[in-house]
Amino acid sequence: MSTPPAGTTKKRMFSRNDYLAPLPIPTGRKPSDVLNIIWRKNEVFLDVGNYSIGSVVMMLWPMVMVVLAMSFFTRNLNSDFSQDILILGSVIVGIPTLFLIQCLFREVPLPVRFNRQRREVCVPREDGEYWIVPWESVTAAATQQSSVSQAGRATMGLLIVGFENPDPLAKEDNKHFSLGFNCGGGTTAMALWECMRSYMEIGPHAVEDQTARFDRSKGIWATYLEDLIKAAKLRGWLVTALWEGFCGIFIFNTLLIDVLERWKLNPPPDLPYPDITEWSKPLPPEQWAKRSPKLEEAITKREAELAAQAEQALLKERA
Repeated sequence: MSTPPAGTTKKRMFSRNDYLAPLPIPTGRKPSDVLNIIWRKNEVFLDVGNYSIGSVVMMLWPMVMVVLAMSFFTRNLNSDFSQDILILGSVIVGIPTLFLIQCLFREVPLPVRFNRQRREVCVPREDGEYWIVPWESVTAAATQQSSVSQAGRATMGLLIVGFENPDPLAKEDNKHFSLGFNCGGGTTAMALWECMRSYMEIGPHAVEDQTARFDRSKGIWATYLEDLIKAAKLRGWLVTALWEGFCGIFIFNTLLIDVLERWKLNPPPDLPYPDITEWSKPLPPEQWAKRSPKLEEAITKREAELAAQAEQALLKERA
């Protein structure tokens, strides 16, 4: 499956596609795990999962609070209208809630593993099958779609990371596999992609992660209070009380998110293949795979372009 080269951007009136790989050249964005997709990170491999309970709760819970607030504040004005709001809200929120409950009782999908020492990716598939895909063959694109209505302009987007089955004899329905991350597209998708690209091309130190949340030795409330104290040291108690306190509990329900993540992702699932356990072990530095000359040239060229852009931006600021 052919894709435009990395760095290509295709714009239409209501859409934009940014092609990020292959080859995995720098995007110019700082790595940011905005969806908490990093499940494991060490010197050998990075596990990336596409099972974000927290994102679903953060989408549904504000809707629940809005419905309850509208019903509460209209109960004295028109009790029938207040009741209608509850019924309509139950229908709107109830359907995605049922999908969430169904998801909670399914097995957590296995993560995709990026091995930086071998420069390969292990892609779990169905029925115990897995692919070992060369890192430089991985495709990535940030796609963004906009729509205009009476409510204004709405924009949605994805980061799509694709893998090709290395078996030339694979059936047509087993040749391609992709992961879609609902991160809004554009620069946010680039920052999410940079988590994978920077890990593979720079190293683990280049990527911050939130994997400590998978090793909760304390209770939910104790952990929450500990997070409040850490946030207060960084931003002060006023901002912390408003954001982590009020918004965290009433708007996004971080406590429920913590409960569900402890249930489903503590610890995250590991790859159950004996061959992959061996494949995931560290190699002596002299056996590490190297970049291809083509990628080395592409990265050098891209870094020069980014440096020139930064210099031009600095000159404009001074002018």
